[in-house]
Amino acid sequence: MSKQQILSKVRRALQVPAPVRHVPTPAPTIEKYARGLPMARQEARAWLPPAGETWDDQITLFAAQCADLRAEFFLCLDEADLHTQLARLASESGWAKIAAHPGRLTDAAASALGLPVLWTHPGYDIAALELCDAALTECDALVSQTGSVLVTSKSAGGRTLSALAPHHVVLARRDQLVPDLTAAFTLLSDTYGTDYPSLLSFITGPSRTGDIERILVLGAHGPKRLSIFCV
Repeated sequence: MSKQQILSKVRRALQVPAPVRHVPTPAPTIEKYARGLPMARQEARAWLPPAGETWDDQITLFAAQCADLRAEFFLCLDEADLHTQLARLASESGWAKIAAHPGRLTDAAASALGLPVLWTHPGYDIAALELCDAALTECDALVSQTGSVLVTSKSAGGRTLSALAPHHVVLARRDQLVPDLTAAFTLLSDTYGTDYPSLLSFITGPSRTGDIERILVLGAHGPKRLSIFCV
């Protein structure tokens, strides 16, 4: 087939409008986004999977997503239960040293564990962080819809703590559970306004790759293990 014949077929094909798929309502325009972000968020929610109506529905979905993603999820009765389950995890995993950042949950948890702690504030040796068995961080939110943990450089002790240690342990409060990504971005906007942190990330399961022969490998680009405690 000649070049002209190919171009002729392309021109004829372009005359037929492409179908719009997976859009239950008219796609929002730039003008709609400019006029009001809440409306844009509401439209985005219609495109996303449901996340449950009640807190119980949402935490059940979050736990199921974690199981599918190979993340460990622990729903704790109170902080004493959190410390008991965390101590059991530390013993079973053979932790000798942990890293953490200052915070209400992390301070109490690190103290209860009684292990040597590398605190990342105000500064730390990156080589020392690499030698830690686990890193304890807090977070901004847990996202029921995707089983994700939303962290920022302000909530998770900087940019490295949640990414370098082989085992990332997230400590979250029950009131930090949000239903979906729309609510997560609303929370970020309400919390930080125009002063966003230098990093925000949705952590969805432990680090993984399937690039080579479609074989799943955990820990390729970050923590091999992710444990999430909600109290």
